[in-house]
Amino acid sequence: MYNYSMKILLLEDDTVLADILVDFLEEDYEVVHTYSMKKALTLSEENTFELYIFDINVPDGDGISLLKELRSFQDETPTIFITAFSDTKYLKAAFESGANDFIKKPFDLEELTQRIENIKKHFGLNSLLNLTNTIAFDTQNHMLKIADMTKILSAKESGCLHYLYKNRHRVISVNELLQNLWEFDAMPSDDAIRTIIKELRKSLGKEHIINIRGEGYRFE
Repeated sequence: MYNYSMKILLLEDDTVLADILVDFLEEDYEVVHTYSMKKALTLSEENTFELYIFDINVPDGDGISLLKELRSFQDETPTIFITAFSDTKYLKAAFESGANDFIKKPFDLEELTQRIENIKKHFGLNSLLNLTNTIAFDTQNHMLKIADMTKILSAKESGCLHYLYKNRHRVISVNELLQNLWEFDAMPSDDAIRTIIKELRKSLGKEHIINIRGEGYRFE
């Protein structure tokens, strides 16, 4: 789920541009493309993505409405909007819906690359993260490097830590962690998260994963 090949959901109804973007992005990332807002919503429910790239105007709706709905379900996946609209009201609406960046057609592919790299840096989506001055986290190989010691994490421990780190600006509920680490039909009890957090705190130190009583956890 959390690996170096970042998974991107692309919503774009322009067939020519979509083909160009998919070919370009698939050199470095795993890309799932759809022309439909409804299909994009279904895909987001069935998969875990690290980045959304949404066109604002698609035949069966619009990307802004889609993102509003996703955000209402606590989906905080970073999102870049692409659009041909030049009116600033769309820019305002995009950011009000929860967008993280905005790129206007026509654009250079290198500009998109830089915007994606900025998102990756801001949200901790690179494979090797410096959690602190003394702790490095290899998300690809599920490893913590603390001074001269290496600690191997389970896939779920790695996923949980990565999710907490990416969302370190806010408190994450147990329910949100469950929804993002397991498929719906395989979701365990809350105790599974508590066990994972306990193991992570043994490795990292209690001061880095704070328990906010009655609310959830926050990475510091």
